[in-house]
Amino acid sequence: MNRRVWRNFDYSLLLLSLVLVAYGWLMVRSAQPPDRPYAFYQLLWIGVGVSLSLVVSLIDYRLFNHVVRPLYVALLLALGLVLMMGRTAFGGQRWLAVLFFTVQPSELTKVGLIVTLAVFLGRRTVGFRTAAISLLLVIPLAGLIFLQPSLSTALILFAIWGGMLFVAGVPVRYFLGGGVAFVATLPLMWSYLLQEYMRERIRIFLNPLADPGGSGYNLLQSRIAIGAGGLLGQGYGSGGQSQLGYLRVRHTDFIFSVIAEELGFLGALILFVLLMLLIFRLTHVAQQARDAQGRLIVAGVAVMIFFQAVVNIGVNMGLVPPTGVSLPFISYGGSNLITLFIGLGLAQSVALRRHALEFE
Repeated sequence: MNRRVWRNFDYSLLLLSLVLVAYGWLMVRSAQPPDRPYAFYQLLWIGVGVSLSLVVSLIDYRLFNHVVRPLYVALLLALGLVLMMGRTAFGGQRWLAVLFFTVQPSELTKVGLIVTLAVFLGRRTVGFRTAAISLLLVIPLAGLIFLQPSLSTALILFAIWGGMLFVAGVPVRYFLGGGVAFVATLPLMWSYLLQEYMRERIRIFLNPLADPGGSGYNLLQSRIAIGAGGLLGQGYGSGGQSQLGYLRVRHTDFIFSVIAEELGFLGALILFVLLMLLIFRLTHVAQQARDAQGRLIVAGVAVMIFFQAVVNIGVNMGLVPPTGVSLPFISYGGSNLITLFIGLGLAQSVALRRHALEFE
């Protein structure tokens, strides 16, 4: 690679991501049960994620033009294998065993879809026909993920699609029309598409007290934890709800509640600022991109991170029905963390080539 390319490396993007994962590691360490070394494993995943991010940044994102079809087929095959022979845990069949590890193909599908849509939309003038065809690229992937079942990840794919369409220049009236159509089909989806546990989550979201010791337990405990934090929190490693075990899955889905309880409003505010700075930095990289494909890749990564953060924090605060969405860079989990860093690697690839420099 031309040495001048490295002058375009976005060190702010790298620094922000490292600060976020360091913050997340500290909170995972605080939230982990005494007999589970989650912090140790998270440190390993951070090392793998950062390394992959740097490797991906070396790849010219334009090379994906030549492999996008095999990539898309590989995603479909991987998701199909999950349904046939995947491991089941936490009520879903979502993991494949690879050597000594388990991977979650649905997570990697997010960045795969970003690349696929960027190549497809970057080559075309975006109108109704292009938007409709791009939707047909999303539906098979989202459908296979929905069957695992994982409604939340399927919704992330649609959020990525919508965000990338917006950046591609789809007229606002299309989004308004799509919104009306979505609302009109809600009764049908409720009756025929959503599984019973999904409908139960929505009912509990509307009234957690209907089952305070069962389905509504985590929602109530997360609100108690957040409220108990106050301005400065109860102290790192000293949260009553988290340390005494009242708050379940506190190292993953409800880690924001641990932050709010132990570090208070100030700790949550620091997290908000870091996440927003990362999103703004990605927006800057997208604006500086040399072509539509690069701009769309970075936009897709930004939408993925933003949507996951909003949904996770919304669930913790009781503003969104409970889902299994991780808090980006903060929650424990290898597949999600690696996916995020691969996404940042793609954004760095775009940043490195923003001035049309080529491989030598």
